[in-house]
Amino acid sequence: MALKSMTGFARSAGALTPWRWSWEIKAVNARGLDLRVRVPPGFDALEAEARAHLGKVLARGTCYATLSAQREQATPEIRVNESALRALTAAIEKLPASPSIAPASLDGLLAIRGVVEIIEAADNAESLAAVSKAMMTALDEAASGLVAMRTQEGLALTQLLSDQLERLTQLTRSANDNPGRKPEAVRARLEQTVRELADASASLDPQRLHQEALLLAAKADVREELDRLSTHLIAASELIGSGAPAGRKLDFLAQEMSREANTLCAKSNDKDLTAIGMELRAIIEQFREQVQNIE
Repeated sequence: MALKSMTGFARSAGALTPWRWSWEIKAVNARGLDLRVRVPPGFDALEAEARAHLGKVLARGTCYATLSAQREQATPEIRVNESALRALTAAIEKLPASPSIAPASLDGLLAIRGVVEIIEAADNAESLAAVSKAMMTALDEAASGLVAMRTQEGLALTQLLSDQLERLTQLTRSANDNPGRKPEAVRARLEQTVRELADASASLDPQRLHQEALLLAAKADVREELDRLSTHLIAASELIGSGAPAGRKLDFLAQEMSREANTLCAKSNDKDLTAIGMELRAIIEQFREQVQNIE
């Protein structure tokens, strides 16, 4: 299994007479999982269902899912209120004839409000349920496409992070094997420091100088930092190999690795070890930047 990226895009479309629709889903980086679903009027019930479907396949990232739907134009039903028309005709016949008033015509009577009703075609509950079910099937198809894209990007990120971890492991070993950390090298630096201080002031106690130098050497020892750094690298490698959502855990490990590298540089009294520490810091920062894209 491979890690997944948090970014991706997918689209799916479908139709069931008289409706046509399409889903668009895009996802971007986020600290947690944020699902934002938009559906057209008349399909409000699908919002909660869509959130549930997406929550099953996504673990992290901001996801925007938008449903667009269009209904085909249907011929409206025209109804003539015959009882109203008869009543209106009877009322007109009772009126006295007048040469100044033209006889009532059929189109005039039909134009009167309430005589003719135009009823727009509407979906019944059964047809709407079938359309809603088909729309959710299309959402699942789009979600599968989104996951496939995030997985493909995750493969590239997995390789990149693995390479960076390998380089960090090599640098940690180099730091551990650095000649400047060997007892004879530390002893030589201490002797030189004590000698220089003693030469600078004859009043200084040589024994006290040796004690202070030993304390400084103990404070400068980076063995613990290197051990913890090695432990973090192993943990990060195991997380990457698991393929499970691990972005937040990897981000935490990257912070801890950065802390150890910073401490190593601060403690180091050897230029080669300091150079290794600086390179460790640079690669750890690159590692952490890439981890921000991991689900």
